[in-house]
Amino acid sequence: MAPTNTAAWCMAAGATKLEISSAPYTMADQKQIVIRTHAVAMNPVDYIIQAIGTMAFSWLKFPVILGSDIAGEVVEVGSKVTRFNVGDRVTGLALGGDKRSNKTAEGAFQHYVVLRDNLVSPIPDSMSYENASVIPLGLSTAACGLYMKDFLALRHPTNPATKPSGETLLIWGGSTSVGSNAIQLAVASGYEVFTTSSPRNFKYVKSLGASKAFDYNSPTAVNDIVAALKDKTSVGAFAIGSGSALKCLEIVNKCNVKKFFVMASQPYQPSSFPKGVLGTASMLFKFVSAQIYFSIRSMMTGVKNNFIFGSDLMENEVGSAIWVDFLPKALADGNYICAPEPEVIGKGLESIQDALNILAKGVSAKKIVVSVLLRG
Repeated sequence: MAPTNTAAWCMAAGATKLEISSAPYTMADQKQIVIRTHAVAMNPVDYIIQAIGTMAFSWLKFPVILGSDIAGEVVEVGSKVTRFNVGDRVTGLALGGDKRSNKTAEGAFQHYVVLRDNLVSPIPDSMSYENASVIPLGLSTAACGLYMKDFLALRHPTNPATKPSGETLLIWGGSTSVGSNAIQLAVASGYEVFTTSSPRNFKYVKSLGASKAFDYNSPTAVNDIVAALKDKTSVGAFAIGSGSALKCLEIVNKCNVKKFFVMASQPYQPSSFPKGVLGTASMLFKFVSAQIYFSIRSMMTGVKNNFIFGSDLMENEVGSAIWVDFLPKALADGNYICAPEPEVIGKGLESIQDALNILAKGVSAKKIVVSVLLRG
């Protein structure tokens, strides 16, 4: 008899509250596992989907189960899965919102979640589920930008870390979730990392492996970074966070490097999502205007770029290179840090909406997490 499942459903775009109700229990396919959820972490994409839905994600059909970051216990393994057994403690990337999946069974915000075995890692017994839950989407997005062939296409990470090569990577937005993982991955791949953050997070980004940190709010940040890179062999730039795309474009344009960088953030990202027709129209106008200006600057400078979708590694060799070959041993050996630090704000699926509301207001160098307790 299948277990009873419960989920936090987003019933429609613009809904202000998730609905806690029953959900089907879905069995694992051949290369899948089912895990019992112990902790989930929030990502901006979750509240964006809740706020504007198909305006940004046209393939979604409501109601949906949101969530990408999850940690829990394996309760079922598919017939072709050899890496995991029932009872294993794991963290993994849930793909319910990806257009190549688009299945509620693979959304993280429920008690039983289907995961693809090549995007899952065991976690040490000493690691809490809450800590482990901060990893998946930040790690995967960072890996897509760093290693996929149409992006920076860097050397894959190793454990222990590859010997430093003398090459330098710029990561704008190092204290973000994606940035925290990108720094660690790049260092494990043998690259020196320059990054940006607020001054209060300089110590934090350097603890992850960055060699230099610059204040992203400084009016001289672009010129300071260009000067610092003058005598370096640069392998590119990674733009993360509001305003990062234009900054990285200008830096790459002024440096003697390949005129290309990758983006995990659009040129314009609203700090909040307005309600009503006029508010939505204003947001769309700003978004389109920023895109046009960015495109013009890109054409004028000859600097090309590529935008990252964090789950693209599901369909190429990068997924296994990170989740199978690198992360399990790096976590076991203590050579990879769960970052940013989790801030646990509640227990149970009922707390997820509060967690999303907190994230939507903005956080710095931390990840909002909910401990999920099974009922009955």
